[in-house]
Amino acid sequence: MTAQSFPVSEIVATRRPHRKDAARNYDALLTAAREAFAEQGAEASLEDIARRAGVGIGTLYRNFPTRRHLFESLYADEVNSLCEVADEVADLEPWEALRAWLDRFAGYMVTKRAVREALNDESAIFAACRESMYAAGTPLFERAQRAGEARTDMTFVDLLRMVAGITATTFDDDTQRDRVMSIALDGVRVTH
Repeated sequence: MTAQSFPVSEIVATRRPHRKDAARNYDALLTAAREAFAEQGAEASLEDIARRAGVGIGTLYRNFPTRRHLFESLYADEVNSLCEVADEVADLEPWEALRAWLDRFAGYMVTKRAVREALNDESAIFAACRESMYAAGTPLFERAQRAGEARTDMTFVDLLRMVAGITATTFDDDTQRDRVMSIALDGVRVTH
């Protein structure tokens, strides 16, 4: 498997500033927004996000003229990272590669829940992100199936729905979430 360009990669590249200082602020704002939305949901304060990023509110608005623009940029950045992980794990053994990607997918679901509240699933950005995510993850799943390490009576979409369902619930802590995820994935893995 080789690194490839996904539709979401182009979205991220066109939105991210090219000047180093502006790119640093942009990245800091996305990191702060990711944290704030994970903690407080879609209604997190933009002023709080700017404060967390160590910039003024004017810098936030220069990068993200509207709350929707911030949501879309954050969502595209998350999916782009998910696609990059697919390339990074491609040389691992089939099951380990799939598992590593699914662990990152579970983290992505936290951001998606907050963003989903604010964006329409049928927006152009969601379509490009969905296409990119499927293009990144499907080969990992199919490779694990061909290697006899993943069930063949399920689809990649089935797998994503299962993981999404697990991440949609509330857990006592990360350890409990990881344990439940492992139990569910044991039902996907074929053992010899």
